[in-house]
Amino acid sequence: MLVTLVRRYLRPYRAAVALLLLLQLVATLGSLYLPALNADIVDRGVTLGDTGYIMRVGGWMLAVSLAQVVCAIGAVYLGARAATAFGRDLRRDLFDSVQDFSARELGEFGAPSLITRTTNDVQQVMMVVLMTFTVMVMAPIMMVGGVVMALREDPTLSRLLLVVVPLLGVVVGLIMWRMVPYFRGMQARIDVINAVLREQITGMRVVRAFVREERETQRFGAANARLYDVSLGAGKLMALAFPTVMLIMSLSQVAVLWFGAGEVSAGELQVGSLMAFLSYIMFILMAVMMSTMMVMMIPRAAVAAGRIGDVLGTRTSVAEPARPVALTSLADGEGPRGRVDFEAVEYGYPGADEPVLRDLTFTAAPGRTTAIIGSTGAGKTTLLHLVPRLFDVTGGRVSIDGTDVRDLSLRDLGSLMGLVPQKAFLFSGTVADNLRYGKADATEAEMWEALEVAQARDFVEALHEGLHAPVSQGGTTFSGGQRQRLAIARAVIRRPRIYLFDDSFSALDYATDARLRAALRPQTADAAVIVVAQRVATIREADQILVLDHGRIVGRGTHAELLESNETYAEIVTSQMSLEEAA
Repeated sequence: MLVTLVRRYLRPYRAAVALLLLLQLVATLGSLYLPALNADIVDRGVTLGDTGYIMRVGGWMLAVSLAQVVCAIGAVYLGARAATAFGRDLRRDLFDSVQDFSARELGEFGAPSLITRTTNDVQQVMMVVLMTFTVMVMAPIMMVGGVVMALREDPTLSRLLLVVVPLLGVVVGLIMWRMVPYFRGMQARIDVINAVLREQITGMRVVRAFVREERETQRFGAANARLYDVSLGAGKLMALAFPTVMLIMSLSQVAVLWFGAGEVSAGELQVGSLMAFLSYIMFILMAVMMSTMMVMMIPRAAVAAGRIGDVLGTRTSVAEPARPVALTSLADGEGPRGRVDFEAVEYGYPGADEPVLRDLTFTAAPGRTTAIIGSTGAGKTTLLHLVPRLFDVTGGRVSIDGTDVRDLSLRDLGSLMGLVPQKAFLFSGTVADNLRYGKADATEAEMWEALEVAQARDFVEALHEGLHAPVSQGGTTFSGGQRQRLAIARAVIRRPRIYLFDDSFSALDYATDARLRAALRPQTADAAVIVVAQRVATIREADQILVLDHGRIVGRGTHAELLESNETYAEIVTSQMSLEEAA
């Protein structure tokens, strides 16, 4: 997978990579050529009288050195540019893939793991690409060139390479083989730490309210200790690698000097050639050492690339239709009106023994409010999420104005919806920024009107900067009720054909709830409204109430009809109010 990612994302930068390789080749050949020139000077026994020769060879050495420096700088610059662009493009595609995921895929991977894959894993792969351009490309050129030049200087001494290079290869191979499991474990444990830390930061108020700081500290400590153990194992292997390589390099130097001195004494080898041979064998061993460093990085990058590939290779279960049905303009009389039909709908989560929803058939008509109520776990939220295709049905169909939602493009389908989720979420920015999520070109007058409907105008006006007041991530600077009202305003400003309220009034007091619902009626007069609620007072005036139990509709009708004829609904009502209040 690592090779596949590199090929795919470096394809647009082939010209820069080709130039980089050329510059690295020139720089490395320059390094290999300088010892030969130096050996020539030593072997000739140059004296002060050989001024012309010294100037000529010295100038040539300076020119080679200058070209080497320029090429090395250029290669590093191009390598950094290409590697950074590689990381940018990879993160972009990862983000785009995650954006396309349905709730099913998001649940399978989990938010902490997706964050780690988009940040830490991409960084690991990008660093290997950078090191490849700046170090690894040079290593094979230096090794091959060093072997050729060493053979040129002394074929007899070159036989030492038959011992040294395979020995280093075996050592590096063993280290790499042992490190792969450690790096795979490190990435998994980083996911766990991210998950624990995310929970603790998000749930800080709950932790403090129940005085569970010590327990959470122990939980984080345990996750941290598991990462420490795996990292320590990998660190021991890394610590072993460099001393081993350095030991082999030092022994190689000793061997070269030992055997080379004998050849010099016998007149079979010049001192300059011995010095050059020593430089070449060091080049070869340095190339192996650089390869060792890369080898220690590659296993972790390979694990990271596999995790990235899992995300990029996952296709969303909510896919765009091959030939989407076009929507006519909503402004004319022929446009879709927003009638929602559930026809024998069934939905089951992957791997579940039984479906969550079974045989659901009902209609949510424009201009009418359809309420859904039931016990916890009855499938109310799942039912609501089938309309905007956060999930896709596993049986039957959901249609809008007779068109299956799976035949509409996701953009067109989203343009019909105004969704207020169960957990009101606000994005960092300003109040106006969040309202413009509903309508990008909304004017301030439209925003104030939507806030008026959502009963949020008073507290927004009270803010020092009004519509431009800052909002923290998740909207934590506002209370639960304020977040719900801002989320409702975000849906109202869109003027959709279908309103979906997922228990969106639970944090409001009864008086605010009543005022908000009264203000909503004129706004939703021509739209289909589907409301999921736990509070009977919120839905008692709905045109149609569906009672859900274990994924099935066990009752439908108005509040008065269900109170008399449906035992499940009557139990829900009497658990919240007296029969006199319910009537």
